Amino acid sequence: MLSVSGFRILLDCPLDLSSLAIFSPVPIALEAHESLETDSVVRKKQKIEKTLDANDLVCAEPWYKTVKSLHLWDASFIDVILISSPTGMLGLPFLTRTKDFSAKIYVTEAAARIGQLMMEDLVSMHMELRQFYGPEDSSSLQWMRWEGLEVLPSELKKIALGTDCEELGAWMPLYSAVDVKDCMRKVQTLKYAEEACYNGTLVIKALSSGLEIGTCNWTINGPKRNIAYISSSIFVSTHAMDFNFLGLQGNDLIIFSDFSTLDTTENIENDNTYCDPVTSSNARSIEVKSMHHVCSDDLYNLEEIAASLLKDDESMEEMEKLAFICTCAFDSVRAGGSVLVPIDRLGIVLCLLEQMSLLLESSSLKVPIYIISSVAEELLAFTNIIPEWLCKQRQEKLFSGEPLFAHVKLIKERKIHVFPAVHSVELLTNWQEPCVVFCPHWSLRLGPVVHLLRYWCSDPNSLLILEGGDDANLALLPFKPMAMKVLQCSFLSGISLQKVQPLLKALQPKLLLFPKDLRCKIQISEVNTIIHYSENETLCMPSSKESTEIDIATDLASQFHWKTLKQETVTRLDGELFMDQGKHRLLSGFRQSDSKQHRPLLHWGSPDLKRLLTELSKMGITGTLKKNMDSAESKNAAGIIDIDDPEKALIDVRETGTVIITADENLASHIFKAIDIVLDGI
Repeated sequence: MLSVSGFRILLDCPLDLSSLAIFSPVPIALEAHESLETDSVVRKKQKIEKTLDANDLVCAEPWYKTVKSLHLWDASFIDVILISSPTGMLGLPFLTRTKDFSAKIYVTEAAARIGQLMMEDLVSMHMELRQFYGPEDSSSLQWMRWEGLEVLPSELKKIALGTDCEELGAWMPLYSAVDVKDCMRKVQTLKYAEEACYNGTLVIKALSSGLEIGTCNWTINGPKRNIAYISSSIFVSTHAMDFNFLGLQGNDLIIFSDFSTLDTTENIENDNTYCDPVTSSNARSIEVKSMHHVCSDDLYNLEEIAASLLKDDESMEEMEKLAFICTCAFDSVRAGGSVLVPIDRLGIVLCLLEQMSLLLESSSLKVPIYIISSVAEELLAFTNIIPEWLCKQRQEKLFSGEPLFAHVKLIKERKIHVFPAVHSVELLTNWQEPCVVFCPHWSLRLGPVVHLLRYWCSDPNSLLILEGGDDANLALLPFKPMAMKVLQCSFLSGISLQKVQPLLKALQPKLLLFPKDLRCKIQISEVNTIIHYSENETLCMPSSKESTEIDIATDLASQFHWKTLKQETVTRLDGELFMDQGKHRLLSGFRQSDSKQHRPLLHWGSPDLKRLLTELSKMGITGTLKKNMDSAESKNAAGIIDIDDPEKALIDVRETGTVIITADENLASHIFKAIDIVLDGI
């Protein structure tokens, strides 16, 4: 949450769908329901911790874990929400359905559409699950009561309550399809690099991050500070538009929020590290050397840094991973088994479809590929009409008359079959094995994957492909014992640590906000000021601009009458001040005819006491000059004027200021006029 120019900005609002792992999928839940309660009571009495099994999972309609303490937030305090990815908006309906919500939501056009389809699919899968559990009642929430939480194994309790046991309130029942539609009505979509001005003060812009179609980083420009927010990004993508990091230049504050390397073993220990674009171009593992030995001074030229960052080594490595996955899938179907792919990364799925189809087509095997999802048909159609959101290689296909993605042709040739549900009549009619199935949900708790995994888990020739990073042991717990092979793959999901230093060198921020959790993995040396942030911590950033720029109308600029104030020159202007596009502007406004309005508003210096007595006598005011007895004030023009006619008054002149003391307001006004004449002012 950012507070900028008095406005509160929320950056993303996701769901923690990995927490669904504590729940039991329906087929397992119905089988294990009776033994679950008995086993829990026994364990509670014996106070023992045993190996997790399917009976330990929560047998209830799933709730969903939101941002910590979301239920405690006053939604009316949020002014702006910036969404960086489709997954970053999965928690939005929880906020938008609250009564006092009025924030402006900004998201790219592509991310908004994909995010909406993801939310609709999540609601559809949950409603299917709810048909088995029936209407929610108080008994289904037994697991959320303390006696229910107390009997949970420590591993599940940690997920439910968090490490600090403060996250129970983050669980909420899922929103409805109506909530999703209402949420989307409150969203303002943007194109890449399109500026949006909020309240005339903040200029907000989305720039491509390269992670997925429509994902972005944000720049926020205000009167006092220019901010860049960097989420998970990929420099060169095989499907989405590349990371536009050059668009982030010129921002004095960068918030680095790419946590993709948090769980990796990668570490950069040297303060001065740089990836040599020559020595590492053909290597599988990137070699890091000291810049003092391999880098000339010219290497830090911006163009050379940009060229090294945009080398396609990582994308080539990703394509090699996809080729390996396709080879494993081919081996499984050749042995008579089927392949199940519950990966949610849209770009990975599209690339896998292309490579797997090519591999199967080149062989003599006639293996169907099924895509099962309530939104699959609409999502696949959408990806083929958005060339402006894709990488250059995909855009070039448009000009050559080819589809942006190969699935369009493969669906027409009936090599890929798309169905809305696993119980679809058309699917049951068309079904044949072995086959390759792409379907949700990667948590293995919702959607078609539950039924198909239950069906194939005892087949040693079948293959399950999971994305790395999640607890596979817990996810697969309800389906054990498993004879089915499992391939867990980690895909590129953010900026590698080797590229953080040159990226910051190219952006040159004055101030960097960097995650404290990543401090042990890399030591930043390319930024003068680094502030590390962590969860539940409030940080106040120093202002980067000592003065504020203002645009002044030409007719006002012609009225400048400069005067010297100490070491600066100043002038006075009468006009109307307002904010527009994040800038202060001064235009000619209505002028008061009253001469009082033109009095100097600012005076400087100390009045000459003898001259002041002369001006007072002209007004019929008499007084005597007395020297200030304070030794510290004995220098310069400090002193006291004691006025006895027409009323008693005292003028105390010191180096720090002049004080008028009198009970007569009219006399005080005349004395001020005299001082006004004596002193310089504007």
